[in-house]
Amino acid sequence: MITSGSAAFWRATLALCLGSYMIFANVYITQPLLPMLAQAFEVSALQAGWTFTVTTLTLGLSLLIWGPLSDALGRRWIMLLTMSGATLVTLLLSLIESYTAMLVLRAIQGVLLAGLPAIAIAWMGDEFERPAMLVAVGLYIGGNSLGGISGRLIGGFVGDWLGWAQAFQVMTLLSLVCLVVFALLLPRSEHFTPQPLKPRRMLADLGTHLRNPVLLLAYLIGGFNFFIFVNQYSYITFVLAEAPYNLPASLLGLLFLTYLSGTVGSAIAGKVGQRLAQPLCMALGILILMSGSLLTLSDQLWLIVLGFFVNSFGFFFAHSSASSWVSQNAHHARASASSLYLLFYYTGASTGGFYLHPFWEWLAWTGVIVGSLLVLALTLTLSLVLYRLQQRSGASVG
Repeated sequence: MITSGSAAFWRATLALCLGSYMIFANVYITQPLLPMLAQAFEVSALQAGWTFTVTTLTLGLSLLIWGPLSDALGRRWIMLLTMSGATLVTLLLSLIESYTAMLVLRAIQGVLLAGLPAIAIAWMGDEFERPAMLVAVGLYIGGNSLGGISGRLIGGFVGDWLGWAQAFQVMTLLSLVCLVVFALLLPRSEHFTPQPLKPRRMLADLGTHLRNPVLLLAYLIGGFNFFIFVNQYSYITFVLAEAPYNLPASLLGLLFLTYLSGTVGSAIAGKVGQRLAQPLCMALGILILMSGSLLTLSDQLWLIVLGFFVNSFGFFFAHSSASSWVSQNAHHARASASSLYLLFYYTGASTGGFYLHPFWEWLAWTGVIVGSLLVLALTLTLSLVLYRLQQRSGASVG
C-alpha cells in the first residue's frame, strides 16, 4: 500500500490532481463563452446555456456506468481512455460550425469526462493507506476547484482575445499536456481485485449502497451542500450587476477566484480528518459555509467577496471529508459508491436553482440566504446524525 509522504504517494497524487484539473477545466470552459456562443450560433441565452448544462447532465449520469465498469475491468486504463477521448472531443469542438454539433459533442464529452471522477477516489481507496488517502483526497478535490477556475478564465480571456474556437484549441493543448503527465506519473494498480461484470450485480451494488445509512447520509450531505453552494453564485451575479455595484461581466467572472480558498479547504480537510471524526469535519465545513453566507448579506462589496471566500473554504472542506468518507466506508464496489456520491452532487448542482428561485422572488438576495440556511441546517443535522451512527456502529473513524 502507498504510504503518506512516499515518492509513490506524490507521483500518484500529482497525477490524479492533474487529471482532476483537466476534467473540470473542460467542464466549465463554456460558462464565460455563453454570450459569444449565443451570438455566433444565433441562439437564445437559454439555448446557449445548454452547452454547459448538457455536459454536467451526461457527466452525472455516466458516473453510474464508469464506476461499476472499473470495479470489474480495472481503473487506470479506463481513466486514460476517457481522458484521451475527452481531449479529442475538445479539439473537435474547435472545428464545428453548427449549434447542434456543439450540443452533441458536449454531451459526448460529458460522458467521457465522467471517467476519472467516477474512478479516482476508488483508485486511492485500493492503493493508499488510510492516512495517505485522507491527504490525497483533499489535494485531489483541490484540483477540481483549480480546474473549474482555470476553465472559466481560459474560456473568458482567450475567447475575448482570439474567439471561442481558439479557446477550445488552447484547452486541447492544456488537456494533452495533463494527459501525458498523468500517464507517466500514475502507478499501475497493485491492490485492485476485479469483480465479474454482471449488470444485475452492478444494480444490486448500487441498491446496497443506497440502503446503507452510513453512505446515504454522506450522499445527501454532499448533494444538498452543492445544491446551495454553486447556485448562490448564479444569483449573486444579478445582485452585483445592478446598482450600486454595476460590475461588468469580466469582473463578475473573477468572482470564481473565490474557489481558491476551496483548494486550501480541501487540502486542510485531509489533515484535520486524521485528528477529528470525518462527520464532525463535515459539520465544521457546513458551519463555515453558513457563516460565509451570512457575511454576504452586507452591503459592502469587499464583505460580499469575503463571504464567498469563506463559503468556498467551508464547502470544499465538507465535500472533501464526505468524499473520502464514502470511499472508506464502502467495503465493496468502491467506485460504484463514489459514483453515487457524485451523482447526488451533480444532481444537487442542477436542481438547486429551482429551489432558490422562489426565495429570490420573495426577498431577493436576503431570501436566497434564508433558503440556503434552511438547507444547510438540514445537512448540519445529517452530519451529526452520521457521527452518532459512527459511534454506534464503529464505522471508520476520521
